[in-house]
Amino acid sequence: MKVVGAYLLAVLGGNPTPSASDIKNILGAVGAEAEDELINLLLAEVKGKDFNELLASGREKMSAVSGGGAAVAVAAAPAAGGGGAAPAAEAKEEKKVEEKEESDDDMGFSLFD
Repeated sequence: MKVVGAYLLAVLGGNPTPSASDIKNILGAVGAEAEDELINLLLAEVKGKDFNELLASGREKMSAVSGGGAAVAVAAAPAAGGGGAAPAAEAKEEKKVEEKEESDDDMGFSLFD
């Protein structure tokens, strides 16, 4: 991950095609080391690819692995005849949370008194 992070920092810093030495310099600045093999593997995988396309495909893959299914399920619920039940339930929960926060203010003291 640190090699990927260093690559992303280099690209975001204005270097559209960072070299292995660029990545090593970034990692060295924070006292981290990386194997040349990992750096070369990353550079071989991203060679000739657009940075924005890499980010978009990475987001798609991450959403499929970590919680993206929940967003798809919520989006599919209205299409399946759910109407607006889910948003109404969310609004009720938000109101309950707000009421709790307000009741905490009535304890008679404050950090700024």
